[in-house]
Amino acid sequence: MNRRQRYQYILGYFQEKMPVVTTELEFGNVFQLLCATLLSAQCTDKRINQVTPALFKAYPTAREMAKAEVEDVLEYVKSVSYPNSKSKHLVEMARMLVSDFGGEVPDRPEDLVKLPGVGRKTANVIQAVWFGRSAMAVDTHVFRVSHRMGLVPKTANTPRKVEEALMRNIPAEDVPNAHHWLLLHGRYVCTSRSPHCDKCPFSEICPKEL
Repeated sequence: MNRRQRYQYILGYFQEKMPVVTTELEFGNVFQLLCATLLSAQCTDKRINQVTPALFKAYPTAREMAKAEVEDVLEYVKSVSYPNSKSKHLVEMARMLVSDFGGEVPDRPEDLVKLPGVGRKTANVIQAVWFGRSAMAVDTHVFRVSHRMGLVPKTANTPRKVEEALMRNIPAEDVPNAHHWLLLHGRYVCTSRSPHCDKCPFSEICPKEL
């Protein structure tokens, strides 16, 4: 099976089995999605969903969070990974949203990446999840699964190169879902350590690139 056939097989399976899919992060508006995504770096969505209800109750919008001190926000997020830097980024991000964007989350990726703590992956999540655009966010799960299942060449050795390879091969209308398909497959089946190949629907066609 060549790479194109592998894409067709894998995408076809997910289209049938998981036609409706989205992030497991919980949020009520685009600002909260941005905060949750920023917090989720190097941390599980389960942990983020445990801390964000209280955080969002205190700071439901950028204007409320912009008034906070870093130490105040830290109290809400101290159980996540890298809490000091993330709480600082949250406050600085909120303040920039208020000062530069009228308190609203911008929809252009070039504006999103200007925000403190927001990189290309986070910007792509916002583009895909909230704005429904064809953007591929490559996290550790997507990176690993893409290589293991032979969807990208070994030369795609950075998240940006994996993103570009996936975007060349996945139809634009499937890209927002494909991010979640690959991510969830990596989170629950094709795990980093001891992948569950016996439960994988792609085991017979997977080259198992490590």
